[in-house]
Amino acid sequence: MNGITVCSVLAALTFALSGCSTLASNTNSLTDERIRSESAGALGYDPAELTLVGRRTEGTNTYANLKTADGKEFTCIINGGNMLSLGMTNPPSCGKKGEAINANPFR
Repeated sequence: MNGITVCSVLAALTFALSGCSTLASNTNSLTDERIRSESAGALGYDPAELTLVGRRTEGTNTYANLKTADGKEFTCIINGGNMLSLGMTNPPSCGKKGEAINANPFR
């Protein structure tokens, strides 16, 4: 392969990957109720005890800020819930607000 072909392939790959992130963000189907429900399971609360304070979606991840009925605050990351994942999600990773979230809780 010559240099021009390699550059063309790399440019096309970069464009395709950036398009996937945009597609994932724009097709996110996680409702506030589903975020509360899935996060409740990870936190050990009933969904009715959680209030979704804020959320944002970047690529395939949804970042949710939640407050419990007893005043505790948590941040959860939910991966999936978009067209690229066919609406499926991975279990949320959650932690106390202001603390780092352990992405591998089973280690």
